[in-house]
Order: sequence, then structure tokens, then C-alpha cells
Amino acid sequence: MIIVDTSVWIDFLNGIDSEQRKILHDLIEKNETIFLSSIILLEILQGIKNDVQNHKVKNYLLAFPFIEPNAPKSYIFASEIYRKCRKIGITIRSPIDTIIAQIAIENNLKLLHRDRDYDNIASVINNLKLF
Repeated sequence: MIIVDTSVWIDFLNGIDSEQRKILHDLIEKNETIFLSSIILLEILQGIKNDVQNHKVKNYLLAFPFIEPNAPKSYIFASEIYRKCRKIGITIRSPIDTIIAQIAIENNLKLLHRDRDYDNIASVINNLKLF
């Protein structure tokens, strides 16, 4: 099972020719279980300026299963991810990336991404599985 980060969804929705977009397209074609989280939905929808496009994308994404963090536990662990990285000199650019990583970890999901923060997190946090 897989959770797909905003970075890949943006490529997919904009038709950007990236390896990750192709992988996501193949996963959808094969009816693989692909999870989203509300925070990922937020990041995607906030960037869409056109109201009609926003409505179409929202309806499309709401058809996927959602998995959410367990508040406050997941947020505490996400802060620990950030702190562990920071202690060895790695600064994660977005706290959203730490919570998405934590969602993947606690639900034993592989994370499909196109964001260097996740590579940095995985170099420190062994149980983050990257696709």
C-alpha cells in the first residue's frame, strides 16, 4: 500500500513528465491501493487558481481512500523526526513533510514522492519506506 506525496500529485495533475508521475499513472491503472491524507489534499487544492479545475481535482481526489494522523501522537512523533534530522545537521524544509512521513511510518505505507526532504528523512529514520 502506498501514500503519494503532493509533489507527485502536482506532476500527475499538471502532466509533468517525471518518473514518479509515470509510476503513479501505472499504479492507478493497476487499481493499486493509493492513500491520501487531508494535509496532502490541502496542499494540492490550495495551489489551484481556477475554480472549475479546483472542483474537478477535489472530486477526483476524494475518490481515493484517506488515512489520517493520530492526534496528538502522530504530531509528537513527527516533531521527533524533525528533531532527529536537525541534530545531525539536516533541516527539513516543511513540517508537513514530517507528518506525511509519520503517517507513512505508522501505517506501514510506502511513500511515493519527488521531494528531497523525504530522502533526507529516510537517511535518518530507518522505518520510512520510500517507493
